[in-house]
Amino acid sequence: MITLDLSLPDTRYPIHIGHGLLDRADLLLPHLAQPSAAIVTNTTVAPLYLERLEQSLNAAGVRTISVILPDGEEHKTWESLNLIFDALLTNRAERKTTLIALGGGVIGDMTGFAAACYQRGAPFIQVPTTLLSQVDSSVGGKTAINHPLGKNMIGAFYQPKVVVADMALLDTLPDRELSAGLAEVIKYGLLGDADFLAWLEQNMAKLRARDPEALAYAVRRSCEMKAEIVGQDEKEQGVRALLNLGHTFGHAIEAGLGYGAWLHGEAVAAGMVLAADLSRELGWLSDADVARTVSLIEAAGLPAKAPDLGIDAWVSHMSHDKKVESGRLRFVLLRSLGQAVIADDVAEAKLGAVLRGGHIQAC
Repeated sequence: MITLDLSLPDTRYPIHIGHGLLDRADLLLPHLAQPSAAIVTNTTVAPLYLERLEQSLNAAGVRTISVILPDGEEHKTWESLNLIFDALLTNRAERKTTLIALGGGVIGDMTGFAAACYQRGAPFIQVPTTLLSQVDSSVGGKTAINHPLGKNMIGAFYQPKVVVADMALLDTLPDRELSAGLAEVIKYGLLGDADFLAWLEQNMAKLRARDPEALAYAVRRSCEMKAEIVGQDEKEQGVRALLNLGHTFGHAIEAGLGYGAWLHGEAVAAGMVLAADLSRELGWLSDADVARTVSLIEAAGLPAKAPDLGIDAWVSHMSHDKKVESGRLRFVLLRSLGQAVIADDVAEAKLGAVLRGGHIQAC
């Protein structure tokens, strides 16, 4: 097991990464305000891992209740959030009852948002079960639900007390979900670490084959980069926005097709290729750079071509993006592979050229 520390002005917490951690109640106990917890999970993860976590905590003297939500991005809604509140209130959960997110990014986001709201703030813990959540969404305290007009538009910055990433849980992850997580791993190489990007190119086959050492390194390096960036900018006033590489386009794809049609990582993958296309249109990337990006995305088993939503729909969905400022679209683009920048002065003609051509496929 390795432990990283995320240090913020008002708090700090450990990120434990290793195998067999789900049964390590000792990693959770120091972060419980009292010996009671509500485990929030979904219908897919619960049959696999809920009982093990409950038994581990119960054996350590922790009282637990469980909340099992429907699985899928399309259920990241007020209705599902209220199911958490219903369970907490029905079981008379107190403000010091710790909420534990056992699941992927959807469960982590909703559990964190519920914790931020319940009695104006209850502690919560992240136990991510997908690659995407282990390398990205469980770290950094972004919590939210979706709205039909925009993804993650309703939420709060609310940090967990600890993140426990048991890599053994990835053994049951479907191949499609593994590839979706690799999109976020690739993102870190593209936005800030050219050496890591080259390592991914050399080791993508091992990652898709679930080689333990390769996966462990990818998770650790991704978490290191996110912890460093979030430590500088917790509430996304500056450098943290770089972590949204591919997300402005990706969120538009998810909203445009309907949440759940594409996995989040799939939409981000196609979005990163569009970001590379737009960077080339601005003269920052070469054809070879874009081809290299496309090759890596495809090697990960991810879509490199975005669906054609139509210009009006693209612009409408992107205008609801959280990075819009003073009515202007802001994009995370690439000055070079391994160096991301924020651009808020992209000419409409250049954006239109990318959205009408480039890596777009007809629906």
